[in-house]
Formats: sequence, structure tokens, C-alpha cells
Amino acid sequence: MDILLWGVLPYVMVAILVGGSIWRYKYDQFGWTTRSSQLYESKLLRIGSPIFHFGILAVIAGHFFGLVIPKSWTEAIGMSQDFYHFNALFVGGIAGIGTLGGIILLIIRRRTTGPVFMATTKNDKLMYVVLVAAIVFGLWTTLASVFLGDHGHNYRETVSPWFRSLFIFQPDIASMAAAPFSFHLHTLVGMLLFCIWPFTRLVHAFTAPLHYLFRPYIVYRSRDVGPAPGSRARQPGWQPVGTRDRDRK
Repeated sequence: MDILLWGVLPYVMVAILVGGSIWRYKYDQFGWTTRSSQLYESKLLRIGSPIFHFGILAVIAGHFFGLVIPKSWTEAIGMSQDFYHFNALFVGGIAGIGTLGGIILLIIRRRTTGPVFMATTKNDKLMYVVLVAAIVFGLWTTLASVFLGDHGHNYRETVSPWFRSLFIFQPDIASMAAAPFSFHLHTLVGMLLFCIWPFTRLVHAFTAPLHYLFRPYIVYRSRDVGPAPGSRARQPGWQPVGTRDRDRK
């Protein structure tokens, strides 16, 4: 069972995520969208959406720091285990609570706003259940690993080595198997979330308009002075671009 869960299932999840995304982009480009419902309700959306999105970005950064960066690296720069746990509790706790609060607001909005609820699909409902479960179990593992301290479990000695070993195609199954059940549950729910990712509105994250951050400013010019009162406005049409002066020459 350990081989199946921690040695095979992660690669099956990646295959579904990549293959499903390619399939979705090829056969459902018009559905590759968040299906925005801002037109129906905007008050809760303006509050819940930024909280959720900024929170989830912080959660992703925390997972990268905890899973990808080895414990020996942080110790080499003088970061003690106690200081690391404090940051995991403070930053990770705030990020997790913010993400959970944001998604709860969005769910309340979707359930209480008639047109928004009518536009909610079965895939959306499944996505919300799995996403909330992943956030809740993530908070659980974060608080448990911090409050238990050295007498509890340190995921940087089990889950993190297993996660890094997946990238070199040599899964450290024994390390992941030694982790507590709470980490197993959080990991399995996380893999389930990525399996359904390409088939839900979450797929829009792969085409986030990041180029907006680097595009040049849009220059706005004032309109031409309108016609005098009583005169007819000039009809729009093609404007010559450097051809009339060349013909005269």
C-alpha cells in the first residue's frame, strides 16, 4: 500500500494534471475561464477574492520553503529549528486562516446569491469541498507540528525528503510512510485536488495574466474638440497614413 500511495500515485496525479490540462485546452478553450459572476454580486467578491488569492499565494510560498529547501540549508545560514517553527506558525497560520476565511466568504456568496448559485456546476461543488478539506487539513498539520515541537513530528525529516525524491524518480517511500496520519491525509487530499484541477474553474490559474505586471502603461489621450454647435460631426472613416504627402511629391 505504501508503494502504491507514495511511489505510484504521485506520478499518476502528475499525468492526470498535465494530460487533463492539455485536453482541456485543446477541446474546451472557451470553457477555460473562471466564469466570472461579478455582475450578479460584487460586495462579498471584493472582500473574499483578494483574501483568498493572497492567502493561497502565501500558502504556496510556505509549502515551497518547507518542502523544497532542506533543513540543512536553513541551519547553515543560522536559522534554528525553534525560529523556523515560529515562522511556520506565525506566517503559515495567518496565511492558512486567511485562505480559509476567503474561501468561506466566496462559498457563502455563491450559496446565498441566487444567480451565482444557479451557475454553480457539480464540478464547482466538488472543487469547493476538496479545496476546503485541503486547507483545513493543512492548518491542522501546521498547528500540530508546531505546538508539539520537538516531542512531536518534524515533517522536514519525512515529508520533505519524500517530496524532493519524487523529482529524481527515486521516491523515498519509507520517509513518507513514517509520517503521521494527518500528513498522509493532507497529502492525499492535495493530490486529489490536483487530479480534479484541470476539469474545474481552478484551471484558470495556469493562464493568469502575469504579463500585465510587465506591460507598458496605457496612454490615454483626450478627445478631439467637438464640432461647433449646429454643424454636422465628421463621419468616421479611414485616415491616410503618410500616403497623400508622398503622392503630391
